[in-house]
Amino acid sequence: MQSSIATQEVSVATSSRGPGRADRHIIHLLIIVAIWAVLYVPGMFSPALLDDADSVHAEAAREMMQQGQWSTLYVNGLRYLEKAPFMYWGMALSFKLFGVSEWSARLPLALGTLAALLAIYSFGRRWFDARAGLYAAIIIATSFGPYIFTRILIPEILVCLWLTLGFDFFLRGLNEERPSRLSSWGLAATAALGVLTKGLIGLVFPGAIIVGYLLLTGKLKHLFRMRLVSSFLVFLVIAAPWHIAAGLANPAAGESKGFFWFYFINEHVLRYLNKRFPKDYDTVPFGIFWGMMVLWLIPWSAFVFKGFGQIPVKWRQLRERLDARGRALLLCAIWAAFILIFFSFSSRQEYYTVPALPGVALIIGAWLSREQASEEGSPERRAGRRVAAVMMAIAIPAFFVAMMLLWHSVAVPKGADLADILTKNPEKYALSFGHIFDLNPEAMGVFRAPLAISSTALLLGTIACWWLRRRGRVAYSNVALTVMMIVFLHCAHRGLEIFEPVLSSKALLPAIQKYYQPGDVIVINGAYEDGSTLNFYGQYQLHVLNTRTNGNLYYGSLFPDSPNVFEDNGSFERKWNGPGRVFLWTEEDKIPFLLTYTPAYLVTRGGGKLILTNKKLPDRPDTLWVPGPPPTKQALSE
Repeated sequence: MQSSIATQEVSVATSSRGPGRADRHIIHLLIIVAIWAVLYVPGMFSPALLDDADSVHAEAAREMMQQGQWSTLYVNGLRYLEKAPFMYWGMALSFKLFGVSEWSARLPLALGTLAALLAIYSFGRRWFDARAGLYAAIIIATSFGPYIFTRILIPEILVCLWLTLGFDFFLRGLNEERPSRLSSWGLAATAALGVLTKGLIGLVFPGAIIVGYLLLTGKLKHLFRMRLVSSFLVFLVIAAPWHIAAGLANPAAGESKGFFWFYFINEHVLRYLNKRFPKDYDTVPFGIFWGMMVLWLIPWSAFVFKGFGQIPVKWRQLRERLDARGRALLLCAIWAAFILIFFSFSSRQEYYTVPALPGVALIIGAWLSREQASEEGSPERRAGRRVAAVMMAIAIPAFFVAMMLLWHSVAVPKGADLADILTKNPEKYALSFGHIFDLNPEAMGVFRAPLAISSTALLLGTIACWWLRRRGRVAYSNVALTVMMIVFLHCAHRGLEIFEPVLSSKALLPAIQKYYQPGDVIVINGAYEDGSTLNFYGQYQLHVLNTRTNGNLYYGSLFPDSPNVFEDNGSFERKWNGPGRVFLWTEEDKIPFLLTYTPAYLVTRGGGKLILTNKKLPDRPDTLWVPGPPPTKQALSE
């Protein structure tokens, strides 16, 4: 009986493929790969890696490759124990094969993004239909959130990959009298890879979501059919070796409590409770955190309410035998909801929602496929036209606002430093892309082309979407949205390239390299992350001024063998007035008080940052830097 039900459900799930399904499958794969190539391949080569997480993570992989130390991450010569290793292994291998560069740093994540898109397509194809899988993959490929958070070297998209594969294995097991080794061990393997990618959430997320599903459907006994003992052994074989090796390589010593305390207690438990030390992160407000889900999936999030309307919610429905489609919809809904709720009670970052996005995309993709398959005049077709009309109604005034911004923008002289034009809003920098709030009418003059093109694309794309849906051409309407987003995301990429001098210190490096000699010291006036691109691109060890307990280097500095790269005002003054050359990286509005009464020489400036040195430059004797007025007592106390 169970076998016949399973066969019938799989037949229903795959019935839309029909004759020529292999050809359509190949065409769908080619479409996904083409969209990925158009959007994600150019982004491997520009802009430069950004200061903070982007270059810090690339540097960790570079030092891993350089040292051949695959169990312990190092940054700037100090242990960097807070991160799981999978993404760094990929980057280190890429560096070994292709050399150290921006594109080789980004290559593994770009390939991981492609793998995630293909996994999402496969999930949708198996449990809904091929068209639903295609739409779900396109939604993730062309939405703002997944795109923008793969511009930074963070592993969230890889978490999406393991969750998608894991839940696919789980649903396969539900279709079997007793889950097969493939479905049970496959789920265990993806959970282990999730742990190696992002820590304990790789186990917590699939475990809690699956238990929640089984509780709602009254099938908790299924959990005990999932070959728990052998699956747990598979999990341990994959996940345990690195943790054991990292623990043995980094025991408690000196002031350090060792790897296990820091990684599991400080970095997981205390971070979740917002009590981690040092607290080098901000928490995004609750409302913004939830609202970002809409932003990250624009424009496809316009269909989210219709998509979620498909989900079985009646108690009797949940307790009876759901078909394959109903089970997948329910699981995807729990998937998205649990991740959002889980992080609502923690130290929230806006990119924490990314692993929830595939679940939402699959639900929307299933509805879009259903809309396309329905007859003209059906409730789905009418709903699709209403959603398209709402999108167009929003896009039209948004376009006129953009045109007004362009009208009032001021032409910027060629070669002007963007940082000189921006207004600073440091209170907004808790958001990953908080610098966007620094824009003003003068700065908008630099962004005229991407603003004009993106706003025009949004206007024409939504009008085309509405018009084509009114004519019953649903597929072409969705193509219009896809093309619109490809253009929009290319403009977003161009915006990042324009912002590069403000967000990255790479452009300052050639001036340092021109004068640097072995034994010279480079000091960051701030946290290491503020100027970390100098470490990655120049491969210089950086010293940091008055920020030992404010950044990624703190815990590594507690080990007895850590290099002394931390300066206070006294040690910095001795170095600055000593015989050796010192280079100082500093933001222009945060000059150390020492330099208000001690000579300094300008090496270069750009992006709101200065490189100063304590010695005259041999070929530029007239570069004495003249500071502004000394800071007030109030400024010093702040």
